[in-house]
Amino acid sequence: MRHSLHKVAVTGIGIVSCLGSQLDVVQQHLRAGKSGVGIDPQREAVGFFSPITGCITDFSVEDAGLTKRQRKTMPNFAVQSYAAVVQSLEKANLGLSDIRNARTGLLFGNDSTSRAQSEQVALTRQYGSTAGIGSGYCFKAMNSTITLNLNVLLGVQGASWTISSACSSGGHAIGQAADLIALGRQDRVICGGAQEINWESLCSFDALEAFSRRTDAPHLASRPFDAARDGLVPSGGAAAVVLERYDLAVERGARILGVIEGYGFSSDGQDLCRPNGAGLQAAMQSALQEAGMTPDQIDLVSAHATSTPLGDNAEADAIAAVFGSKSVRVTALKSMTGHELWMSGASQLVYTLLQADGGFTARTLNFETPDEASAKLNIVVDENSDAPGRVMLNSAGFGGTNACLIVNTRS
Repeated sequence: MRHSLHKVAVTGIGIVSCLGSQLDVVQQHLRAGKSGVGIDPQREAVGFFSPITGCITDFSVEDAGLTKRQRKTMPNFAVQSYAAVVQSLEKANLGLSDIRNARTGLLFGNDSTSRAQSEQVALTRQYGSTAGIGSGYCFKAMNSTITLNLNVLLGVQGASWTISSACSSGGHAIGQAADLIALGRQDRVICGGAQEINWESLCSFDALEAFSRRTDAPHLASRPFDAARDGLVPSGGAAAVVLERYDLAVERGARILGVIEGYGFSSDGQDLCRPNGAGLQAAMQSALQEAGMTPDQIDLVSAHATSTPLGDNAEADAIAAVFGSKSVRVTALKSMTGHELWMSGASQLVYTLLQADGGFTARTLNFETPDEASAKLNIVVDENSDAPGRVMLNSAGFGGTNACLIVNTRS
């Protein structure tokens, strides 16, 4: 159990998302219940079934503090990751001299780099050879592009790798980072998740007709647990978290934003894209066991809840099986942000800590009518709900991979 090992503190957070690229702005939008979902005209132009997406409107790669030469090897989402990491280090009151050592690591969740791949192919066809492909594409096109670029930019000398596990990537990155600290293998790990928000990365998802068609009112399209949901809304950006060994963070006078008390994981072992619920239930129970807790000690479940009929039902059944009917509050932040895919497990933690810091729990937008499965849950719909204390955060992905984190925001 984690309490027998090193305690793991969260001391820094940062984010670039459709809710904003500054922590105070994101917190305001969470409190106000402001959706970051809109229409992408480019997706309409190329023939998508659904042009609905999370829209990042206040971030430019040119403003990230990197030179053009540094950005040469970085796709946009890697630049967003850098910006989120810089925010998180500032929040943690850490400078580069503090992290340039072998006791500091870097783990990120990411599972695609589609635009760089498609651009290489287009250039090769355009020039009739590979001569037109710039040297930066070698690094842009690698799935580990975030960690390899940030490792060089930051000078981190400890653990440095990328975790690819579909939409649980960000959750697993944070959980495994916490494990490295709990086991004494690192004193500090910068971790998180990212998702490219371009249309090239989402063609196949659109072809599956997985996205909501509610184009007349895109802000109403992401409807986790609601009986009228008709598919997810894709979104993206980057989220970063600084984890530290608790005693060392206290020793240096850091402000503790939360404590990672549990991490559970599992696989359904059954279907590529149809979750069975039993796998996520096992991950939740594993996180509780590692934390040495019973379900009644959890104040809030931050659900994965992507607004898909099958996924939401499987998760609702899993939550009810672990906690009992209506015995724990459940919130579904993707109603505001859409599904941030690879980054979602990490952004959930950032959003949770911003809510706790602001003294509120964000409501679940667009939840009007429960179906048979969601009727079992006590879903948060009141924007004036009390701040969460101990929160369970679920994430799940294709292939039946599941991650579950428990964070205590009052430690």
